[in-house]
Parts: sequence; C-alpha cells; structure tokens
Amino acid sequence: MQTSTPFLNFQVTELTAINVAKVITIVCLFLFALIYGIHDLRQILYLCLHVSYCAWWLLEQWLFPLRQQQLFTGKLGLFAVLGILSFVGVFYALPGYFAFTNLTPISYSTVAVALPLYIFGSLINTAADVQKMTAKSMGASLVKDGIWRSLRHVNYFGDLMRYTSFSILAGSLWAFLLPGVIFLLYLQRINEKEQAMTAKYDDFAAYQQTSKRLLPWIW
Repeated sequence: MQTSTPFLNFQVTELTAINVAKVITIVCLFLFALIYGIHDLRQILYLCLHVSYCAWWLLEQWLFPLRQQQLFTGKLGLFAVLGILSFVGVFYALPGYFAFTNLTPISYSTVAVALPLYIFGSLINTAADVQKMTAKSMGASLVKDGIWRSLRHVNYFGDLMRYTSFSILAGSLWAFLLPGVIFLLYLQRINEKEQAMTAKYDDFAAYQQTSKRLLPWIW
C-alpha cells in the first residue's frame, strides 16, 4: 500500500499563491528601504505606489468577494506555488531594487510621466475587472461594452501601464525587464483566451472585428 507525503498532497488555489506573493513583494520593498535607505523622492514615490498597489490587490478581494470565485481558481501543487512566490513575489520587486539603488535625483519629467501611467493604469485595470465581475454576476455572457468596447484585454493593458510606471520611476533600463516579461506572458495568455472564447461565444468573431487585442488603435 502506497502512502502519499504531505508535499505531494499540498494544494492551494492560484489566487492564494498570488496573494502570498504580493505580501512577499511588500516585504522585499521594505527590506530595500531598510538596506539602501531613502535618498530622494524617487524612493518615496516608488515605495508608496508599489506597496499601495499590492495592498489594493489584497483589499479588492475583501471588497469584491466574487473575485475569489472568478479569478485564478485553479489548484496548484507545491512546486508551482514556489514558482509563483519566486516570480510574482520576488521578481516583481525588481524595479524596486533599482529604484532604491539609484542615487540620481528624480526629475520632474520622470514624475510627470510615471504618475499618470500609474493612476490611469490602475483605474483602467480596476474598472475592467469590476465591470466584468459585475456583469458575470448578473448573468452576462461575453462582456464587450463599456471599457471592454475597444480593447478585448483592456485589464492587461492597464496592468502593463502600471508596471511600466514602476520601471520609469526606477530610472534603470534593467527595470524594464519586468513589464517586458509580463508583456510576453500576456501574449501567451491572450492567445489561449482568444482560442477558448472563439469556441465558447458565437459573437466573439464579430467582437474581434470591432476591437483591438491589447494596444489601443494598434493591435
């Protein structure tokens, strides 16, 4: 008779793993602040924006409990969870490292670009998620109006705006590795979603004709 180990039986939802990863990101950012110190407005802005985003991610699930039933519901084993904790928890803090090790005073132009990107990216992402969640709870099938009218993956677009703002604040080209990698991951996810939605919704083909995938007016 074979006995299974606790490690093999370990399973949590993707959302739970991501939530823990967000906490790890917050811890990493505060560690950067403790180790490298605050030298300029760059570090203050970065810490405030990135920590507030992670905190909002966690708070949003308390405000909108339906998210837990609609997002990242798949079960993960131990090694997959460790991968998410490393990638979403630690790698996502990479721009923060460059922000805290960058001793060059931040310019007004950098702030003027990064802040609107963060604000509008966060608004777009949240509005898209809330609209879709509300529509689904009311029995809607394919959500293709409102903020989803012109972009089929507008929530991803808002997310990319936000992560790009972190890289701009960091002031290092290496910091753009994060939005670059996220963009590539989203491309894969978009292809998978579009195939599934084509099979699921009869009107998805018509929706494709009147909208772009990810980038407004471009693609």
